[in-house]
Parts: sequence; structure tokens; C-alpha cells
Amino acid sequence: MVENIHWLGHDSFRVEGTHTVYFDPWKLADDAPPADIVLVTHDHYDHLSLDDIRKVAGPDTVIVGPRAVTDQVSGYETVTVAPGDTVEVKSVKVTVMPAYNVNKFREPGVPYHPREAGYVGFILDMDGRTIYHAGDTDEIPEMRGLEVDVALLPVSGTYVMTGGEAAEACTLIKADVAIPMHYGDEIGTPDDGQRMRRLCRIPVEVLEKEER
Repeated sequence: MVENIHWLGHDSFRVEGTHTVYFDPWKLADDAPPADIVLVTHDHYDHLSLDDIRKVAGPDTVIVGPRAVTDQVSGYETVTVAPGDTVEVKSVKVTVMPAYNVNKFREPGVPYHPREAGYVGFILDMDGRTIYHAGDTDEIPEMRGLEVDVALLPVSGTYVMTGGEAAEACTLIKADVAIPMHYGDEIGTPDDGQRMRRLCRIPVEVLEKEER
């Protein structure tokens, strides 16, 4: 179920199939494979990296993200989305989920990722497989009843779910397998991913970081 899903560190993934799709490309190798589609969850520096987009984007690449992302991208075709949208990009279906904090605050009452900011996660539907990239989020009510093949969930805490909270989110999400992310670079450790694996009610695949 996780074949052709490559974890590139932090929240960055490459999915290979009919098209090559990147989620939140960041700190990519210079020879990273070219992208057909790039999905960017929000405009924080470790998710929207214009330098990394340029490493993989060509004249036919489509960049998909919320307005705060697409307003900063030039020279490529863009698709601006918001939570609740469903779009078709190069025959690939992309459903847009909200991503926000409910209990992670930079100061009292001020979350790191406010709901009103319009940050997103994505459900990629390609080649008969659905992959949910949750973005930077806590466990949120919108996850309830979500049915996907693979769920990519953040686990580092501080700005996103902890490993334990990600395991709890899997009681809302119906997935065949979950993959931890958002750890091992600037925040979080492999122990966060292993904690999710130990506590989760569904199978968890802890991927090794790939270098390109």
C-alpha cells in the first residue's frame, strides 16, 4: 500500500504513479525527479520552499495550494484552493481538507495554525489509491469518517499533533495504513513516529528518509 511513496524528510513526500506528485517539497536534492504536480499545504518556510519547487518544476508542472501559497509562486501554472474544495489536476483528483490547531498555541488564544488562516491538507486520488497528507494540524473533527488508503500524519508535537494524538486521530480516520511525518528535522525525533506506531489501532509504516 505504501509502494512508490517516498518520505523526503519533515512533511515532504514524493508519490510516483501516472504522475509524479510532491507534497511540501523542502530540502530536496539537486537531482530530485521532476514533478508533474506539487501540492503545498501552507506558506510557512518549511512547507513552501520556492527554491525547492524550482528544483523539480518544469513548464508543465502545476502548483496547488491555498492563496497564501499561490500568491508567492510565479512562472508556473497554479491552482488556488481552500478547505472543502475538490479539483482535478492532470486527471488526478485532489480533495482539500482543513488543517489547524486546537491546542497548540504560540501565546494564550493564538494557535500556530489558526483555522481562519485557511491552511490545508490534501487527499490525493491517483491510480486507484487515496493518500491523505494532513498538513500541519491537530486532531480535528473534520477527520471523522474520512476513508483513505494511506494517512500521512504529523507527530512531533509543539506545532502539530504528538505521536499519541496522531494515534488517536486514527480512531477517526479509516485508513489501511498510517505514516508518521513532521519529525527529524528541526523538531521531533524518530521516537515520535515509534510512539504513534505503538499506540495506533491501524498498521503504521515508519518510512526511512530518502535523500532525493
